[in-house]
Amino acid sequence: MTLPLEAVRSLLFAPGKDELKLAKALDSAADLVVADLEDAVPPAEKEAARDTIAKVFARQRGRALRFVRINAPGTEWAEADLAALAEIAPDGLMVPKATPSALTALGDEGLPVIALVETAAGVRDAYETAAHPRVAALMLGGADLAAEANLEVRADGQELLHARSTLVFASVAAGIRPPFDVVHLDVHDDAALEAEARLARSLGFGGKACVHPAQLAGVHRVFTPTEAETEHANAVLAAFDDAARRGESVVLLDGKLVDPPIVNRARATLARAAR
Repeated sequence: MTLPLEAVRSLLFAPGKDELKLAKALDSAADLVVADLEDAVPPAEKEAARDTIAKVFARQRGRALRFVRINAPGTEWAEADLAALAEIAPDGLMVPKATPSALTALGDEGLPVIALVETAAGVRDAYETAAHPRVAALMLGGADLAAEANLEVRADGQELLHARSTLVFASVAAGIRPPFDVVHLDVHDDAALEAEARLARSLGFGGKACVHPAQLAGVHRVFTPTEAETEHANAVLAAFDDAARRGESVVLLDGKLVDPPIVNRARATLARAAR
């Protein structure tokens, strides 16, 4: 049984032209696999890649959701990508270079969309993109955005702070799930990956993209509540319920105030732990 998109912690990209890598991605622990028709496929191989994705998707089915990253609407390959979806039968699409106008070109009905926000214009219009009826989640594309805006990559990730926060609040305001964070490009640096994931989680992200199955365990560790977090959430709910039975709306737990916003956070923690 596949996960609902709301429960997804990890996105794993796999090149659509590579049958073996795509098959391995679908057999991995990823919550969602993105078969890539865009950056990972040269122009001359895009038609063959569509056929490869259709073949692999047809023979393999597992717990992971299966999305396809199409080429950006307006490019010479986008129309053929969309036409191939009937045969590929994915669970949804990832739209690169996402802006409101790009999504308008897709129409209001169809497969759910993860909108990849990776341009300055996309960050500026993130709420309008998130509010599009087909958009189920946003994802931040850090490499393209950093190149366009001449951002210098920092170990603490602060060069993307504005963009990250913008996508989080756009998602909240539009009523969709928390966004997915950027790919960590160094597949050998597990500590840096987890540090970046913890930063993203602290800012309100709900998951992170990966480019190698080895990154999945670290992402899942960060975006799955720990036993201590789950125990605290249960204690919060128990204390609040006990206060409610006494006709009180707030209570102290270990010297800290527990009120409705804290209760909502506890419930969200338990929902994530139940995935």
